[in-house]
Amino acid sequence: MIRFENDYTEGAHERILKRIVETNEEQTPGYGTDEHCEQARAYIRKACGAENADVHFLVGGTQTNTTIIASILRPHQGAVAAITGHIAVHESGAIEATGHKVLTLPSDDGKIQAKQVRECYEAHWNDVTHEHMVQPGLVYISHPTENGTTYSKSELEELSEVCRECGLPLFMDGARLGYGLASNDSDLSLADIARLCDVFYIGGTKIGALFGEAAVILKDELKKDFRYLIKQKGGLLAKGRLLGIQFETLFEDGLYYEISSHAVEMAMRIREAFVEKGFSLRYDSKTNQQFPILPNEVLMKLGEKYSFSFWEKADANHSVVRFCTSWATKKENVEMLIKDIKELE
Repeated sequence: MIRFENDYTEGAHERILKRIVETNEEQTPGYGTDEHCEQARAYIRKACGAENADVHFLVGGTQTNTTIIASILRPHQGAVAAITGHIAVHESGAIEATGHKVLTLPSDDGKIQAKQVRECYEAHWNDVTHEHMVQPGLVYISHPTENGTTYSKSELEELSEVCRECGLPLFMDGARLGYGLASNDSDLSLADIARLCDVFYIGGTKIGALFGEAAVILKDELKKDFRYLIKQKGGLLAKGRLLGIQFETLFEDGLYYEISSHAVEMAMRIREAFVEKGFSLRYDSKTNQQFPILPNEVLMKLGEKYSFSFWEKADANHSVVRFCTSWATKKENVEMLIKDIKELE
């Protein structure tokens, strides 16, 4: 079975594994206070053009989302997100488990717009009963979105402006950030994101690392005592150097961008094959996730050889599925899939 159901089916890039083995018997301080973590932080600050950023390493995406959001919100506040946002649909109520509601906004493509955020904010404060309601406390977005779409620089600038006018911290989930940055549709850089967001994270789990995410906090008011919250949420890894080594390797010479571009290139080839065969796409994704709408009999045929994710029913005879590439997707497997798509009847 050739797997295209997610971007974490493989282990880690060989250079990361090699570095972990090479440093295995080093003695270092714990909890992310070692030289590898410090060097990784320096690389990330430089890539972001933000020397004053606080950089923290956590193990996984849900843990990072939960820790960041819980650190920002007061007990009566909630997180504004797209109805399709990851924290709203794919985190088992992790945010709600901290006592905070996810306040969802309608979205078909996974993105939310500045106008929606302003309307949400004003609707709350213009309601005479607002003290009886959950107050919007931050805005959550992801790049790419859950549906593989990306924000343009102008969209993010507009969102950032509205959030700052309303006093709502803007938080970007970057679990697949490398794939978003590698998209031909995206004109955003890490420096743009650091300038326009108050906090975001750089995903490693889905982009070459064994595990790990790097949270980048730009807004000074959000920095205080963050390590206390990491510890409280069970995220302060004793052998923190394992996280530092991985991000050190990913960012010392551009490996992160290189392997992200590979995944997007493979996804674009798969996209082209489905389109040339006459299949429609549910979302206009130019990242590593592709969402073709396929007849049920085609799903059965492709399912004999390939694994992929069911997304939603399109109608009685068609389904939306997701084909997902990764940093490690083999060209020969993509060529095989393309050949089989072309030969579908």
